[in-house]
Amino acid sequence: MVLVLLGSCRGRGEVVRPVISAISECVYATGNVKSAGQYQAFASASGVVKTVYVREGDSVQVGTPLLSIASEGVRLNEENAALAARYAALEANQDQLREARAQVALQRRTMQNELLQLTRQRRLWAQAIGTRQALEQRELSYAGSRTAYAAAVARYGTLQQKLDFAARQARTNLRIARQQASDFVLRSRVRGVVYRLYPKAGEAVGPQTPLALLGETRRYVLEMQVDEADIVRVRPGQPVLVTLDSYPEQVFEARVSTVQPVMNPASKSFVVEATFVRQPPVLYPQLSFEASIVLRRRARALLIPRRALLNDSTVLGRDGQPRRVTTGLRDYQMVEIRAGLKPDDELTLPAP
Repeated sequence: MVLVLLGSCRGRGEVVRPVISAISECVYATGNVKSAGQYQAFASASGVVKTVYVREGDSVQVGTPLLSIASEGVRLNEENAALAARYAALEANQDQLREARAQVALQRRTMQNELLQLTRQRRLWAQAIGTRQALEQRELSYAGSRTAYAAAVARYGTLQQKLDFAARQARTNLRIARQQASDFVLRSRVRGVVYRLYPKAGEAVGPQTPLALLGETRRYVLEMQVDEADIVRVRPGQPVLVTLDSYPEQVFEARVSTVQPVMNPASKSFVVEATFVRQPPVLYPQLSFEASIVLRRRARALLIPRRALLNDSTVLGRDGQPRRVTTGLRDYQMVEIRAGLKPDDELTLPAP
């Protein structure tokens, strides 16, 4: 893009002529590169780092052990749960069940005997032998034995349910204790690489202590901060022109992938993510970059320097007289003129 400078106009400022060129309206943003799937790993509870299984730069798979954390409380809890599970197991309580079954069998025999005695008494009564009171006594004894038998059966069923529930509950508690113990072996959630290991063996850690930084190695994401004044114009799919200090004098193209809908109240900015159209050959997490999110483009437009505008709709002609114009796209240096000027018009830049 070349602006024709026509010299000074009696000291009033430089005289320029509009040019026809391409222009893009952009939103400026800065940020850092991060690995796809990048995350910080934390401990689920407090303890002391016992063993570190990997080193920084090691490749890992999903489930690869990273480090183990020793916790005496968790170990004792697992042992206690195992003891409770063995004590509550049905196999360990067969004596109670055998005793309850023996009571059921005894009450069944008693009931059968009382039924036999009642049957005999009824036969005697039918032959006019015995008394009415003796018959009623046998009926009462049989009814009592039948009730006792039903109660023994109910007690046996209740005991069996109670022991079964206790055994299942103890097994569940043991699984929970073992899961808690296994949680103290930190494992990778991604297939990628260990970028950072924060603690060393013997160091105390807690739930708020970061232990490792992991992520993928083939795909990277551009995470940038966009000011709240510009965020309403940013949409997924928009082109992004990226420059990295690691690749001077090169511009990489990316596209907006995600606009996070929550503002950071401290910085008054939003997080916007983009992905490379063609990724640089070598990247690392936390590389810094500058980006221009392209909102609109025009291949041919009539442009003047932004500093030629007195306000959004006024410029100075060569004679120093104000002229009304209609503006369009603008970047950091140039602004599009949609109406009010022709390519051969001459303008006076306001004196600085």
